[in-house]
Amino acid sequence: MASLITTDTAAFASALPDGGKLVGLDVGTKTIGIAICDSGWHFAGPSETIRRVKFTQDVESLRRIIEHEHAVGLVIGLPLNMDGSDSPRTQSVRTFARNLAPLDLPILLWDERWSTQAVERAMVEADVSRAKRAEKVDALAAAHILQGAIDALANLANGS
Repeated sequence: MASLITTDTAAFASALPDGGKLVGLDVGTKTIGIAICDSGWHFAGPSETIRRVKFTQDVESLRRIIEHEHAVGLVIGLPLNMDGSDSPRTQSVRTFARNLAPLDLPILLWDERWSTQAVERAMVEADVSRAKRAEKVDALAAAHILQGAIDALANLANGS
């Protein structure tokens, strides 16, 4: 069975069981920020950042996390241009998502245009050092992406 890959929150929700942890990904060229949400889809938190090596090793790292967390779906940040059009990175992330089909999980591609900037701004305001920001920004961006998606899922469930 082909895994669902969509930008449609309702289609993603219908492909998921009622509840279960979701994994959020902020896919960069050098790292992948990872976040996890609780099984009730209330809170997303940063988990870790993995350094990208080769795609097969990247997928194995993700598979271990997914299995450990018993995740039921993935939310992947989609880096669109500010006008909503695709960027060169957008196509790269779409390809990455398609290549995750062996994980056999529904995938929601979530607009991440403001995630890294929002996280960076919050860390600067909290007076986090530049070195610490660099170390944490990807996982925090993944949490920001995942939180946006689970908020949308909650609104969908509440009929908002």
